Amino acid sequence: MILPESFYRRDTLTVARELIGCTLVSRVDGEDVRGRIVEAEAYRGPLDPAAHSYRGRTERVRALYEGKGLAYIYLIYGMYWCLNLSCGHEDEPDCVLLRALEPLEGIGVMARRRRTDKLSNLCSGPGKLCAALGVTKALYGVRVFDPASPLTVEAGEGGYSVDVSPRINIDYAGDAKDWLWRFTLSGNPYISKRS
Repeated sequence: MILPESFYRRDTLTVARELIGCTLVSRVDGEDVRGRIVEAEAYRGPLDPAAHSYRGRTERVRALYEGKGLAYIYLIYGMYWCLNLSCGHEDEPDCVLLRALEPLEGIGVMARRRRTDKLSNLCSGPGKLCAALGVTKALYGVRVFDPASPLTVEAGEGGYSVDVSPRINIDYAGDAKDWLWRFTLSGNPYISKRS
């Protein structure tokens, strides 16, 4: 079952935690790929110095202001795409960064796109998962709750044990770098980095 728009219209930390164990589905260039979300980080708009929307609305972050359950995609290091899902209560430009997936289906497609057949390395980082799933800026703003979308998120089975830790690579964010807003599927070998 595809998660409804209402799933994303809740507290951002709750959304981030509950995305763990759900399945991200990509239908890009006629190729279906699926992966279990095993790592995600919450970003809380104007409350969070690590968030791109911390300083307000810009063209870059417009998806965070246009609705919930939208793909917010941006480039890092000039070469890697990152996929976030807009969420939070009304008027909160929040999002959840998807950091890692456990490959489930379309593994051959992922391997070809990533140019590696090492399963543990296919989606173990935000840039890697975007490359494996064919996610680029062309998908900016798509509604992941729409069955016709090239990106959707399906409900997980539930009952997962989730670990909580500080977010990664945000040393510039002052005290926010220590906030426990990173969620990982306990014991999963596909997360991007051990705490």
